[in-house]
Amino acid sequence: MKNSLVSIILPTYNRAEYLGRALESVLAQSYGNWECRIIDDGSTDGTEAVLARFDDPRIHCRRQENQGVSGARNIGIAECRGEVVALLDSDDEWLPGKLETQLAYMAEHGFEISQTEEIWYRGGKRVNQPARYAKPEGWFFEAALEMCLISPSCTMFTLAAWEVMGPFDTAMPSCEDYDMWLRACLHFPVGLVREPLTLKHGGRPDQLSVCVPCADLHRIRALVKILQSRKLDEKQQRSALDSLRRKVDIYMQGCEKRGKKDEADRVWNLFCMVREGKEIPLNTLS
Repeated sequence: MKNSLVSIILPTYNRAEYLGRALESVLAQSYGNWECRIIDDGSTDGTEAVLARFDDPRIHCRRQENQGVSGARNIGIAECRGEVVALLDSDDEWLPGKLETQLAYMAEHGFEISQTEEIWYRGGKRVNQPARYAKPEGWFFEAALEMCLISPSCTMFTLAAWEVMGPFDTAMPSCEDYDMWLRACLHFPVGLVREPLTLKHGGRPDQLSVCVPCADLHRIRALVKILQSRKLDEKQQRSALDSLRRKVDIYMQGCEKRGKKDEADRVWNLFCMVREGKEIPLNTLS
């Protein structure tokens, strides 16, 4: 693994202002055996002009009609040539030693999936990461049920792992990472490079976590999927059902505050069906 070709998957949509910074951080990597697959997901800003500035044979660009971040990542991974995949969001960036350090770490410790520590920026200013977002290491499926503990731009994984945990769910406009990392944590221990080698930029209204409504409903969908996968042992099943109940309660409270009692009742009834072991169509949670 140590000298493997790394396929960098970089989806982008109307991020011309930040895309150049992300690509500069790729070109600055101390590890040079990589390809970067950029999927322009139907941008209407100056993305094409930004991409035209980068003339490197390792960079491959594809433009498509807007399909969302999940579809873009899935296509990029399907077309990649590397044995190892690294994800990078177009508004984030890496420090120069990111790929080299992470690849060597995975080779030494035998991890199929790993992530690095990260530095957070909000509105261009560095901020402290809340303690509840501290990254664990190893097997942590139960902890991952409560919140997304893996950050896409920090991750690296083998194609063999992708075959088990992928693809991203294109029916989920947000929380698609939470959904896939649940599957990852069920099947693999996750390594942690304890160096902040990823810079995560946030605090903008165009980010999916801000602009896509009903994130709780998408997390509920992810939990129903993992419960209906029939791949959980008794303890995991109980933990996932407990987490589903808590997220259903939160969603129902939000519905009731907005006068949407019918929606609250609908989701409660779906939870009861899952609790009783009945299959429910996932399109009822889209």
